[in-house]
Amino acid sequence: MLSLAVVGGGGGYVANRAIENANRPPAAPLSVSDLGKLTTGDLYAADPEADVLKAEAAQAYRADQLKKDRGGAAGKGLDWVVPKKAPGGDGFPAMNFPPGSDPSPGSNKATAKSMMASFGFGGDQWGCLERLWHKESGWNERAMNRYSGAYGIPQSLPGSKMASAGSDWQTNAATQIKWGLGYIKGRYGTPCSAWGHSQSVGWY
Repeated sequence: MLSLAVVGGGGGYVANRAIENANRPPAAPLSVSDLGKLTTGDLYAADPEADVLKAEAAQAYRADQLKKDRGGAAGKGLDWVVPKKAPGGDGFPAMNFPPGSDPSPGSNKATAKSMMASFGFGGDQWGCLERLWHKESGWNERAMNRYSGAYGIPQSLPGSKMASAGSDWQTNAATQIKWGLGYIKGRYGTPCSAWGHSQSVGWY
């Protein structure tokens, strides 16, 4: 496990890291604990390895922003900066992977809004969900975080976790939203709790 959050060498490392994270196979066979989670339906429990990758990606993004903000002579020698907290993706640009129709953030939001009640979320949670997934992906079902490889509207890491909601997880916004709402409910309870966590540490 790589523990360094900010690296010299810039874009090449970032791109390679994102690809590795997006395509990484399971680290080990399912443990007895993991099997227990599956049998009880707890598919959204904390994933310590993914959490570390999310935190590293948020820190790398923040460090890049610091260097950009302090560009020129003032920005020299800032490669060592590793902030304790960092913002998340703020809707990283979509990668044309896999190919599909143009994303429609407006219709994706409408789909999410219509699905919230089935997960037990009231209308008071909508603002938090809207801000959370705008920050993560811009509501683009093909958004991929270039730092971590997280994918889709809810920025699943790896994206293949969303296959539990449907085999069309790479292109179907509704499938991603279904998985994302289940993840939020299972891990944080509500979108506002997930948003609060994201605001605190830069990821959820």
